[in-house]
Amino acid sequence: MEKPASIYTLNFGLLCLSNFLFSASFSMIIPELPDYLASLGGKEYIGYTIALFTLTAGLSRPFSGKLTDHIGRIPVMAFGSLVCFLCGGLYPIIHTVQGFLFLRFVHGMSTGTKPTATAAYVADIIPENRRGEAQGGLGIFTATGMSIGPAIGSYLASEIGLREMFWISSLFALFSILILMRMKETLPKNMKSKLSLKLFKIGWKDVFEPNIIPVFWIMLFVSFSSGVVVTLMPDVSKLIGWHNKGLYFTIYTISSIVVRIFFSKTSDKYGRIPVLLYSALVLAIAMFLMMLTPSPLTVITSAILFGFAWGFNTPTLAAWTTDLANKNHMGRAMATMYIALEVGIGLGALVAGQIYQGIATNIPLPFLMSGILAIIAFLFLLKYNHNWQNNDV
Repeated sequence: MEKPASIYTLNFGLLCLSNFLFSASFSMIIPELPDYLASLGGKEYIGYTIALFTLTAGLSRPFSGKLTDHIGRIPVMAFGSLVCFLCGGLYPIIHTVQGFLFLRFVHGMSTGTKPTATAAYVADIIPENRRGEAQGGLGIFTATGMSIGPAIGSYLASEIGLREMFWISSLFALFSILILMRMKETLPKNMKSKLSLKLFKIGWKDVFEPNIIPVFWIMLFVSFSSGVVVTLMPDVSKLIGWHNKGLYFTIYTISSIVVRIFFSKTSDKYGRIPVLLYSALVLAIAMFLMMLTPSPLTVITSAILFGFAWGFNTPTLAAWTTDLANKNHMGRAMATMYIALEVGIGLGALVAGQIYQGIATNIPLPFLMSGILAIIAFLFLLKYNHNWQNNDV
């Protein structure tokens, strides 16, 4: 029997490296943003730090999906990295709360564009029966960037200063762009269009891919927890005496990387829904743990379980999206999935910020809400699986 071709080609390797640098760039600054905003006099706007970022990411998804399907995958990926490059250089020269919040709003276009085109690129170059494995492999580099980023950012901010930390994050994004220039476009020439204003006219059909409704709801429910974690964990870290506010992110990302390395083929072998059922339960446990009095033990355990859940969730949901999507509108399908992600993160961040208000006793409630939504995702999957087995969906 002929051995199947390797999915780990030069193009795939370059894509992984570009994603590593991109994710490190925007995640590097996250742990320092709450204190930076407070230093500008905007402590009460802490929830908006992530909410505005994800709002723009969500709003730009329909455009990125349409552009990905019409002008190509690589130009859209390059634009996302370019936004990170420019914003990283502008943070140090912004000295007002209003300017900071506007910049966060603009910065969100980065994750509203690059991941959409990246996921479509993977779907182009990877066979259908190995997409779960490929998404897991890509996720290792993305997660590594997100793990290293916050830890490096906190270290740089304390050792050489915030301004230099922002500039280094900008440099990471620049390298991400340069790598993309070495990659081959995968959108067929007969599907390409010239960039024009009409491509920016968005209708409902450009916003939502109806074939992936199940993915949309699951992603929305589980991603709420990410918004809560990103908003509250820097302050929780300070409460338990951790000087590096990126440590929680490092632990959970390492946990997710371990899952991706050893279990990347799981959803290809056993199915998307069984894997998502287990990961939803683990996510719920991770969130409920954070309702306890914060301590290094509870925080570390929660971080490990949170990483375990997302190590399965992210590649499995992406692979399920490619399974269900209209193959001629892969960009739109990926955009729909990421809209759910951004809406969930944005809502989680906004709700957590509004409830927290700098009061430590308010911390458990957002985590409770996150755990409940994970349980709802679990029940939704059970119902969907039952209907699917009975040919009702």
